[in-house]
Amino acid sequence: MNYDVIIVGAGPAGIFTAYEMIKSGSKKKILMIEKGQPIEKRSCPKAKIGHCVNCKPCNITTGFSGAGAFSDGKLSLSYEVGGDFPTLIGPQACQDLIDYTDSIYLDFGADKHVEGVSNPDKVKEIRRRAIKAGLKLVDCPIRHLGTEKAQQLYTDIEHYLQDHGVDMIFNKSCEDLIIEEGVVKGVRLEEGDGRKVYKADNVVIATGRRGAEWLEKLCAKYDIAHKPGTVDIGVRVEVRNEVMEEVNDVLYESKLVGYPLPFKNKVRTFCQNPGGFVSQENYDNNLAVVNGHSYKELKSQNTNLSILCSHNFSVPFNKPIEYAQKVGELTNMLANGQILVQRFGDILCGKRTWEKELSFSNVRPTLPDAVAGDITAAMPYRAMTNIINFIQAMDEVVPGFASTETLLYSPELKFYSNKVKMEPDLTTNVKGLYCLGDSSGWTRGLMMASSMGVLMGRRLATEE
Repeated sequence: MNYDVIIVGAGPAGIFTAYEMIKSGSKKKILMIEKGQPIEKRSCPKAKIGHCVNCKPCNITTGFSGAGAFSDGKLSLSYEVGGDFPTLIGPQACQDLIDYTDSIYLDFGADKHVEGVSNPDKVKEIRRRAIKAGLKLVDCPIRHLGTEKAQQLYTDIEHYLQDHGVDMIFNKSCEDLIIEEGVVKGVRLEEGDGRKVYKADNVVIATGRRGAEWLEKLCAKYDIAHKPGTVDIGVRVEVRNEVMEEVNDVLYESKLVGYPLPFKNKVRTFCQNPGGFVSQENYDNNLAVVNGHSYKELKSQNTNLSILCSHNFSVPFNKPIEYAQKVGELTNMLANGQILVQRFGDILCGKRTWEKELSFSNVRPTLPDAVAGDITAAMPYRAMTNIINFIQAMDEVVPGFASTETLLYSPELKFYSNKVKMEPDLTTNVKGLYCLGDSSGWTRGLMMASSMGVLMGRRLATEE
């Protein structure tokens, strides 16, 4: 039960830690522990039966390759997108890591085409409209894997790691860390009625957003240095492709940021899916949240994207994850455990949406079991006001975006761990313990988490 390195979580950060160690010639013994299934066993029953059956754990959010790969598979190729990691190691070092990591994805079969770089004149026109609306357009080339193509790519990486000696334990939760006098010694897993201990001098936590709450508790228990992080609360918006046609063709994903009045909180677009499908994800505490998928081949008549409001808390309340969970629970209550959907025009009119009204609309929901209702009965006033004002600003960039029939799904929640304090070499105040990816609070998204894993793999490969 002794290893040199234990990686908890088989999302992008953990995967690329192991991969880079192997590529660097390391002979260290690696164990990867994943709460979910190997990728070839990951599937969502909803695709066959038409409704969510509350799998525990959810096959969309857990398993090899994590949540991101099974949602859309977009790789952001700029250091300006994907979290605060560049502030830790420097922008150029981060961009170099992204470029290198992108080459690995290409080696495993990622599409060579890059979105958002082919028509600079039209990009300028979209930026001009954004500036007029008080929004900032963030340039970011996108490599779109596609949900189904990402699954094959990560399957190949999974087999590569196994073929090169990485041991993997699936369907087991890491219950606790073993830390003695400020030094990590290993991990403890839940296994039936007993517990199994695995020891290692180096433990890498790479549990993604799914493990944010779990890591938050460990930070408090073991005095792992950290500070309160950010939580994003918002909605997923769905419109007809015709409305988004120009932005989809020119940018593929429009990354827009604004600070709408009266609160001037940061509000941003995220995870745009041209011709995509709105989806439901479930957390272990029976929390249902909305997300979006975009396939390479299968297309819908709609485009969906999220609009997220960033929330930070410090004094006297400093538990952003719990706050967002309560918002989600209240929304789920109104939808009887499912996702709420409402027309934007109904929100402005102060009325709920009824099922029959959706059937009359040009925009038909791509999440068929979403429940028509009233999002405003659960969404905090500050967040709802930010969302409404941001959508109206978006309408100046994308005419028709704020139409009566535009659909809003809730809750869209992005949990990020309290930001773990670390040095540029990724060391924490606990010797041998490292926290990567979205679970560290430093990254948001596939590419940045993958790049952080590459840096971790290099350090562990060369460390005596």
